[in-house]
Amino acid sequence: MTEFQYVDSTLRDGSHAVDHQITPEFCRDVVAGLVGAGVRNIEVGHGAGLGGSSLLQGFARTENVDLFDAAASVLGDATLFTLLIPGIGVMDELREAVDHGVSGVRVATHVTEADVCLQHIELGRKLGIKTMGFLMMTHMAPPEVVAEQARMMAEAGAEAVYLADSAGHMLESEVADRIAAVRAAVSCDIGIHAHNNLGLAVADSLSAMRAGATYIDGTLAGLGAGAGNNQGDVFATVARRMGIDLGIDEFALMDVAEDVVRPQMTSPQVIDRASLTLGYAGIYSSFLHKAIEVGTRYGVEPRDLLLEAGRRGAVGGQEDMLEELALEFVERAPAGAAR
Repeated sequence: MTEFQYVDSTLRDGSHAVDHQITPEFCRDVVAGLVGAGVRNIEVGHGAGLGGSSLLQGFARTENVDLFDAAASVLGDATLFTLLIPGIGVMDELREAVDHGVSGVRVATHVTEADVCLQHIELGRKLGIKTMGFLMMTHMAPPEVVAEQARMMAEAGAEAVYLADSAGHMLESEVADRIAAVRAAVSCDIGIHAHNNLGLAVADSLSAMRAGATYIDGTLAGLGAGAGNNQGDVFATVARRMGIDLGIDEFALMDVAEDVVRPQMTSPQVIDRASLTLGYAGIYSSFLHKAIEVGTRYGVEPRDLLLEAGRRGAVGGQEDMLEELALEFVERAPAGAAR
């Protein structure tokens, strides 16, 4: 029987949805609840990972190392993961994270840029921590390219390679095709990180499992960028209905989601027109808040900004493009038009 591993990213991807205002107290309460529910893999940190607190990515209320310390204080023997995007975070920050209780890292790149992270994967292995590759925006490359990039990560030492549908753009068949291609190319484990901009995160996660994925990400109450992530409490309940044992108490997850996470959410995780447009256009989910803020400031409909960014092939880290697009829309507007 295949053993599936659930990885909770409430305290990392969920950081995007609360403007990176996670406190050590909230972190400690969520981790304690997750551990009590049987979750063995928990990711913590700024939404953009190590080094993420910045003008471009958004300043965090709490330093990553302080969140790691809070998590480690109630972690037990679960694995504490963090995210490292080369170019945002650096290797010394990973070494520091390990000193503060981090025992796993997901090293992330754009789907066609795995070559920039191979030394970071090698470092993770040398540090003796659980090390995974994490390919973002996987809808932007065909299955054979995704497979080749995953192979590079695996050969560098990644113990698992993740396919992230960062835009929440893929249909079930598209997820399955990419997972199957990677399964044929690597011998390591494969993971799926799904966003819910088209309302398919649970279905896409199940599709990935059928195609060979064994690591599945989720977040409590769906807290995450865009319309949120695969909702962990829902996913665990669906898995139970299907006879899949994740080793998790789904009712305990429901309680943590309802009693701890929801009271701290700045707004519900819903699929509104802006987040739905993210999924339709294939735009990185972290663009959502920036599009709303820029659109409001310039009097431009956020949906128009996102659609144009999609046409131009925007990827994660190019959120500032929205400012340029807004100015173009304003310049093209008829004289005297309301903005």
